[in-house]
Amino acid sequence: MRTQLPTAQVSAGHIPADLYRQLPDGTDARQVVIVQQAPRSYTGPVVMVLVSTLGSAFVIYLLMLLVQTTADAADDLAKVASAVGGVGVGGVTLKFARGK
Repeated sequence: MRTQLPTAQVSAGHIPADLYRQLPDGTDARQVVIVQQAPRSYTGPVVMVLVSTLGSAFVIYLLMLLVQTTADAADDLAKVASAVGGVGVGGVTLKFARGK
């Protein structure tokens, strides 16, 4: 006779002896239904961690790109202003003092 694990017995529709002994007296074992909890799936939490990590990295990358672009534009504006002696925008002229 082959020994089965309790989970295999329950899956096959049999009541293991330890559960059978826990049934109240006078209970018809043919009408007993054993409900098992489904095995836990880790797919959802793992995908959530990966998506949030990649999303955070992408946001940081975009912020770094924005800072770099702003710095380059400010540097270009400073070069133009120093070459021309001032920057005119819409009738307003900014004059920068030349270094002594």
